[in-house]
Amino acid sequence: MLDTSNPNNYEYITKHLEIHILGSVKLNKLESLRITLSIQKPKNHNILRHTIDLYNDNQIERFTRKVAERLEIGTSVVRRTLQDVTKELENYRFLLIEKQQEASKPYFKELTGTEEREAVKFLKRTDLLTKTNELIGKSGVIGEQTNRLLMYLIFTSRKTNNPLHCISLGSSGVGKTHLQSKVSELMPEEDKIEITVLSANAFYYFNRTELQHKLILIEDLDGAESVLYPLRELQSKKRITKTVVHKDAKGTTRTVHLTVEGPVSVAGCTTQESVYEDNSNRSFLLYIDESHEQDIRIMNYQRLISAGKINEDAEHKARELLKDVQRVLKPIKVINPFAEYLGLPQSVFKPRRTNSHYLQFIEAITFYKQYQREHKTNEETGEMYIETTIEDIQEANELIIDVLLRKSDTLTGACRNHLENLKDYLSKNNQTTFTNTEIRRNLRVKETTLRRYNKQLLEEGYIRRVKKAKTKSYCFEIIDIEEYTNLKEQIDNALKACLLRLSTSPSSHQVATR
Repeated sequence: MLDTSNPNNYEYITKHLEIHILGSVKLNKLESLRITLSIQKPKNHNILRHTIDLYNDNQIERFTRKVAERLEIGTSVVRRTLQDVTKELENYRFLLIEKQQEASKPYFKELTGTEEREAVKFLKRTDLLTKTNELIGKSGVIGEQTNRLLMYLIFTSRKTNNPLHCISLGSSGVGKTHLQSKVSELMPEEDKIEITVLSANAFYYFNRTELQHKLILIEDLDGAESVLYPLRELQSKKRITKTVVHKDAKGTTRTVHLTVEGPVSVAGCTTQESVYEDNSNRSFLLYIDESHEQDIRIMNYQRLISAGKINEDAEHKARELLKDVQRVLKPIKVINPFAEYLGLPQSVFKPRRTNSHYLQFIEAITFYKQYQREHKTNEETGEMYIETTIEDIQEANELIIDVLLRKSDTLTGACRNHLENLKDYLSKNNQTTFTNTEIRRNLRVKETTLRRYNKQLLEEGYIRRVKKAKTKSYCFEIIDIEEYTNLKEQIDNALKACLLRLSTSPSSHQVATR
């Protein structure tokens, strides 16, 4: 019998010979069985060491004669022993390959009857989005009420034919990666791929359908610059193709097309909004809450963890339920009968792509509520589908208003946050003007960062320089304190007007009578 208890020194001992196979066997080349062995008579110090391919008959014959001569033993005994060793190693190698293939298979959890019933029962709740958000909070995601639900629904859209994408933006150390990581924990392991660093061509070597309906998580976009182009193509075209030159077994050179199919949902984090504009245009931009109140919430949670006062079992149950909810969602087409009556506020930049995202987000909410919708059949094609309701559109509007607000803003997210903090400071201190020194000291902003913000605000016409009458020195003044509030009201009114049109549209009456 072959003894493989020591992975680096297999033993095969018979009455006549003792063989040790050093360094195990290679699994990648099944057409050969190349090993390094030592062979000797039992309890004899005359040892012969040799590297040999046990599938090469000429090598075996020469080695047999050499062993017989060196160890003074019959060739028939040596030949039979080597044949037995070859058979044992061959069987063991097949066993190792089988285990390796089993281990590399993607993990798929089979839900029990109870788990499936609980997940479906949850999806049938009339207050589904509210309860989902509560459960996300119970799973350990602190604060970020809107962002966390938006991200969860965006991740859920990976199961549709038109997935959404998101980029988390914020200063260094505010928890962008943490939020993405915690919400991604609510997705099944088999449906996501996490990336820290990836080479430029790596995406082209996935199996053709390996990425279909997967969630691709990028910890930091700065570490994945080389794959941003194929990712953009996957987002837009839902497939990528690369042509390479390949030599076949006969040495003939031919052209091979490597194709990887989507669709995929992509999520990433960065501090540099303007650097990744092409990716940002294809994604929802989620700005992390950097408020003092959020700092307090997170620090209190950290203290409770350190004190051992967090119910980890309850958090685990919340995560597992949301994972099971994801597993019971089935692919189904979504039709929005109200789509032709929907419109975006005129202030939104790049309205064509934003309009597509808006409609896809409404479909994602409808898809998530599939267990509350009547499954209908297209009489011509036989395809099953569900329909969007006005309630879905209303909930989408409430969640997406901040996204549309940012899409309508001429300032970057970081600069906008600075301007709003500046307005709060001036309002609290009953001031209309400010100096750089004052703002650096009171808002704790670095000089280089403040200079960059001021440059953008001056260029976009949000602040202006004014000369003090007494000291003749310069300071700054905000031109319109209410501009952001007015913009938000404009977007809110436009969305409400849409809903009002929907309630009186022919489609609403048709849907109501079905």
